[in-house]
Amino acid sequence: MASQVKMGALLQCTFGAAPSSLVVLPINRVMAEGPPAANIMDHMPMVNIMPFGVCSSPANPMVAAATAAALGVLTPMPCIPMTMAPWVPGAPTVLIANMPALNNTSKCMCNWAGVVSVNFPGTVKTMIP
Repeated sequence: MASQVKMGALLQCTFGAAPSSLVVLPINRVMAEGPPAANIMDHMPMVNIMPFGVCSSPANPMVAAATAAALGVLTPMPCIPMTMAPWVPGAPTVLIANMPALNNTSKCMCNWAGVVSVNFPGTVKTMIP
């Protein structure tokens, strides 16, 4: 079984240089071992998903421009997450605010080709199917 993800969970992007923390606003009014529990709609950039240090994705326009200016040498630039789609697949049998709960096996796609995954869900006892 997967673990419920809560505020403070550690996230990692495939093109990011550093981990980041998930921010879950308390609007859903569901707590998981203390802090608010997350659902699949907690994907908004700079609200829920914070930057991952620097981005090295060639699909990121800032990285592409810096790389072109450096004559083709990959030049990472500051990360600005562009996660416009919800987390998938979530836990469809457990609903938080009428949306599937977010578990530690879910992924979130960044528009710059990165895949955001959960390194540590923050919960150690709350399991969801």
